[in-house]
Amino acid sequence: MGELRIKRAYEKPAPDDGCRVLVDRLWPRGVSKERAQLEEWMKDIAPSPALRTWWNHDPARLDDFAARYTAELDANDAVADIRALIGAHPVVTLVYAARDPRINHAAVLRDYLVRTA
Repeated sequence: MGELRIKRAYEKPAPDDGCRVLVDRLWPRGVSKERAQLEEWMKDIAPSPALRTWWNHDPARLDDFAARYTAELDANDAVADIRALIGAHPVVTLVYAARDPRINHAAVLRDYLVRTA
């Protein structure tokens, strides 16, 4: 497995980002396709709408959210797709729109992918 990073969609893309993959179900507001510089948009790897609504990025619910999202990922066919992408590139950057760089689903997804590799 290559290097797996996360980065906000609102940060400027960098040459060392490698393959940039949007992992949000919704497109980030105010970010053009040109500015995003994505190779993929994997909506299906994002948390379900019901889980995202329940969590509402509440830091107090992060542990419960991570457990529920992990359960969703265990049953999600898109995990195989993202693993194939990771295997094909030395660096993959998971792009997300959330404000907090530590409390977001992309961090949970990255940790899941590394832990279950």
